[in-house]
Amino acid sequence: MNTKSRELRFLTTTALFAALLCVTAPFSISIGPIPISLATFTVYVAALVCGWKGGCLAVAAYLVLGAVGLPVFSGFMGGFERLVGPTGGYLIGYIPCAITVGLFSDMAKKHRVLWDIIGMILGTALLYTLGTAWFMFVSGNTLKYSLAACVLPFIAGDSIKIAAATLVAEVVRSRVIPAVTKHKSY
Repeated sequence: MNTKSRELRFLTTTALFAALLCVTAPFSISIGPIPISLATFTVYVAALVCGWKGGCLAVAAYLVLGAVGLPVFSGFMGGFERLVGPTGGYLIGYIPCAITVGLFSDMAKKHRVLWDIIGMILGTALLYTLGTAWFMFVSGNTLKYSLAACVLPFIAGDSIKIAAATLVAEVVRSRVIPAVTKHKSY
């Protein structure tokens, strides 16, 4: 595959994942100050499929679209105030999460699934850390309350998302992307 084709595939795949984030993230369930959504799952898959650069760009595009007011954040909300509000640290935290997940996946030569899982666990820990620190700063809540409200309820669900993202990314990387690149018209 030549350089132009690779660049086009990278941009197309990155844009697709930005769009998927915009579609999956608004559907959420409020269980407290932080809602449950599929955004984290989509960030994982974007970084695993597109690498750290593509995953980061997809998340950045999603955040810009939300910041300018498109209703792409949880609960079909949008606006810059969401980025600076109590949950804004989690939204911004998707960027370092995507970078971490993508870097671990990109560097894997052997045992890629293991490195993918390690990257997602570390990326999630970073996401929790940044989001919780911001939540504490904005809301004035204690660490104990913030962990109980913003982290503990999500560990099981995020573990399921990590397992699902591992499977989905493997299918996309091994079947979908090679099938697309085999066609000469792409």
